[in-house]
Amino acid sequence: MTLPSSFIPKPPPGQNSLPCDDGEPMDTPLHRLQMNVLIDSLEDAWAERSDFYVGGNMFVYFSELQIKNNDFRGPDVFVVLNCERKPRKSWVAWEEGGKLPDVVIELLSESTANVDRNQKKQLYARVWRLPEYFLFDPESGELEGYRLNGLKGEYVRIEPEPNGDLQVATLGLTLGVRPGRIHLQEAPFLRWLSNGKILPTEREMAAEQRALAASSSALAEQEKARAEQEMARAESAEARAKALEAELELLRRRGP
Repeated sequence: MTLPSSFIPKPPPGQNSLPCDDGEPMDTPLHRLQMNVLIDSLEDAWAERSDFYVGGNMFVYFSELQIKNNDFRGPDVFVVLNCERKPRKSWVAWEEGGKLPDVVIELLSESTANVDRNQKKQLYARVWRLPEYFLFDPESGELEGYRLNGLKGEYVRIEPEPNGDLQVATLGLTLGVRPGRIHLQEAPFLRWLSNGKILPTEREMAAEQRALAASSSALAEQEKARAEQEMARAESAEARAKALEAELELLRRRGP
């Protein structure tokens, strides 16, 4: 028996038919730059991996009810583990086996801080069951982090290390604030760290390689100059030795 089409449940819409962002730009160029630095550096550091996704300023869909009444902005930066690494317009949980982000970083501003600290924090804890949640103010450089207490369904503040860094246990990395200059912007940037070392972006790696090449070239020039000086000294010593030998030979020929 074939059911009338009205009784066949319609599948929920996918990412190709859903809005992929809220249409609002990041609050300041610094916020946008900070978001890109976090996304690009993790992409580059994990370039050989195929089991994660890192995105930013895009919608994360977690329920059909949200589609009907969507007043929720997507996370500024989020990371999902144990998923296929591929391009996405938005993160749609029902297309990902129900999977939601494992780590979220929100970049605070005057216009978003209240939402990030309250509505989003409650949503992430109670609905998403997000393991780790971090808040960073690009203007002041202040960083705070929370880890979900699964039994209570509430966040517990992550105790910072002596230098202020925060462990991101889910990713096996650390988040730390480091002063830097990126795209002509000098600021305290939030960076991913592994064993205390910053995960660089591709642009930073290229700059480091150029600096290393320049340093190697300068060292090679120094070695060349030193070798030429040594050769000149040796030739001078040889010339003096020959002159002395010629003088002695002349004395021998003159006799006593």
